[in-house]
Amino acid sequence: MSANQQPPTTPSPQHPDLRAWALLLGSFALLMLGYFTLPLRALGDDHPLLSWVLFAAVLTLLTGLLLARIVDSIRGTGRHPGVWLAFLICFSLTVFAGTYYVLADRPGEFDGLVTRLDALYFTVVTMATIGYGDITAAGQGPRLVVLLQITYNFVFLAAAAGALSRTVRSGMEVRAHRSEDDPPPGHRLGHGHGGGGSHPGPGQGRRSRGLLRGRKHYGEGGGHGGGRRRSGGTEDG
Repeated sequence: MSANQQPPTTPSPQHPDLRAWALLLGSFALLMLGYFTLPLRALGDDHPLLSWVLFAAVLTLLTGLLLARIVDSIRGTGRHPGVWLAFLICFSLTVFAGTYYVLADRPGEFDGLVTRLDALYFTVVTMATIGYGDITAAGQGPRLVVLLQITYNFVFLAAAAGALSRTVRSGMEVRAHRSEDDPPPGHRLGHGHGGGGSHPGPGQGRRSRGLLRGRKHYGEGGGHGGGRRRSGGTEDG
């Protein structure tokens, strides 16, 4: 190793991107703020056709984004597929909750659903297939949306949740393997310059190699001389 050449350094283990997860939390907070403040019932009975077209368009867009992020997670491509999957799952649940809240404005469509929190609660209960029975879909429109949500949960959200779990687990395994391969701080190369590390610095390495070469030459010279003395002793004898 030359005097100007720097010793190799060990790469640090991969840390989770805290900025991406902070962005996810911020996006989720804005999503909840919009859900609880936007005038959702301005659609409803006043614009029924527009409401159904908007619901279908948003659901189709969400499906395409979910499929793209699931493929990114499987292939290991794209930036932060796990963060995107978590956000899209929350966004899809919010879309169904907003739809239930809009449909509940018409009398006789829902039993027990009054507030936005009721709609969000009913959406999560439907996704978990618990079915407490305290809120029920009585009208044809709400029952159609419930069927759509159950199908959506089984086909797309289940695949997205599986891909998210696989992404998080693989990231934890990669960080664990890199942590195991990383040597302790006192054993890294380059710490021998100060005399405190276990590995010698470049100057100490050259001196050690010089001593070894000197001992080797000395041993070879002593061996030849001893051989000659023994040969001479045999001839004299």
